[in-house]
Amino acid sequence: MDLYQQLILDHSKRPVNAGLREPFDAEVHHVNPTCGDEITLRVHVSGEGDERSIEDISYDSMGCSISVASASILAEEVTGRPLDEALNTWAAMRAMLTSKGEDPGDEELIGDGVALSGVAKYPARVKCALLSWMAFTDALQRSGISIPASEEGTR
Repeated sequence: MDLYQQLILDHSKRPVNAGLREPFDAEVHHVNPTCGDEITLRVHVSGEGDERSIEDISYDSMGCSISVASASILAEEVTGRPLDEALNTWAAMRAMLTSKGEDPGDEELIGDGVALSGVAKYPARVKCALLSWMAFTDALQRSGISIPASEEGTR
């Protein structure tokens, strides 16, 4: 089994920050109707203006190993990061996952997210991997944070 497959399995079996916690600024529930994956995600942002950071990402995720692993990777990669870094990570994940396999991903930006690079070759699975990331940007918007149009993606 290659390293990337093992990372996906590890994240799906032992998801980072799983479970809904308080405090939170916004909560969203997203469903992938094509396969039944679901996530309820909470985001807690601290600071003001350019000093905002992602204090906490908590979630309850049900679905395939790709969907659960992606939520775990999201929590691992953006929790504790400045908002602008978190949005750069989101943009890099979205670019990789929607590249149809042409973008191998930048490990510096997405960390364990590179394990999901192979998903980009399977359009039906891209939604599984993007579900938590779409919920993340939705929760940020519901908490009052404006997401630049270039980072909203395909919603």
